[in-house]
Amino acid sequence: MHQVIRAALRAHGLPEQFQETVIQYYLPLAERLVARSQWRTPPLVVGITGAQGTGKSTLADFLALLLKEMAGFKVAVLSLDDLYLTRAQRQQLAASVHPLLQTRGVPGTHDLALGQATLDALNQADDHSRTALPRFNKALDDRAPPADWPTVLGRPDAILLEGWCLGAPPEEDGALTLPINALEAEEDSAGIWRRYVNDQLKGPYQAFFDRIHYQVFMQAPSMEAVLRWRQQQEHQLKARAGDGPGIMGDATIARFIQHYERLTRHLLASHPRNTQLRLVLDEDHRIVEEHHD
Repeated sequence: MHQVIRAALRAHGLPEQFQETVIQYYLPLAERLVARSQWRTPPLVVGITGAQGTGKSTLADFLALLLKEMAGFKVAVLSLDDLYLTRAQRQQLAASVHPLLQTRGVPGTHDLALGQATLDALNQADDHSRTALPRFNKALDDRAPPADWPTVLGRPDAILLEGWCLGAPPEEDGALTLPINALEAEEDSAGIWRRYVNDQLKGPYQAFFDRIHYQVFMQAPSMEAVLRWRQQQEHQLKARAGDGPGIMGDATIARFIQHYERLTRHLLASHPRNTQLRLVLDEDHRIVEEHHD
């Protein structure tokens, strides 16, 4: 197992000391998920929630590897980010509801019907089924063509679903009255956008979150850390993909992150509903505590 972990560290470009995180936190979580799966019909749906830059994708990748190595699990990994509405669909929303809905990310900018259909297909798969997993190209700010979507053969034992707002409870209506940042004050002065987002969270998103059997929350230390991490993430994306229409500079990111600020702060204070494991991070992305809620 240690050899497998070290190979995965190299593949992800992670330092050798990250192995301690894998052994101390990821491995016990994988063991708990295997135990959980014993008393329910597969697939077990695991939700991984955390703000941008918390390491959701890294955790999902390592869990998929550990579950395969430990128990021979077939695992499907799906990101909420891959369920974004197409660019054209968001343009329609921007025209009919509010211009801020052009920007991907908040509840209301995902194709939940596509997400539900994908989960249904994985649940109903037989040994010969091939299920396509949607993919979104962030560098182009649009959904990837279906020909580029990876497929899963058969029914998975586990589905790892990761996303920044999975399990988020809606805010009280009264909390929406005052803007919390410059973006809301200047571009949503009437509160139309934030009320639309909250209404989406109250309805269709809660039904989607109901599909989750085990909820993990990767808790960032602060909103300020989230901004810094998001900038680092964008620098890495630019290094891989070059300059595309979806690549942003630091000043643009500072504005972009304000779209997420309200719900990120709400999640840091209230946590996703039905959280079973909370992993607390420090300023340098390191997990420093775990809580079984």
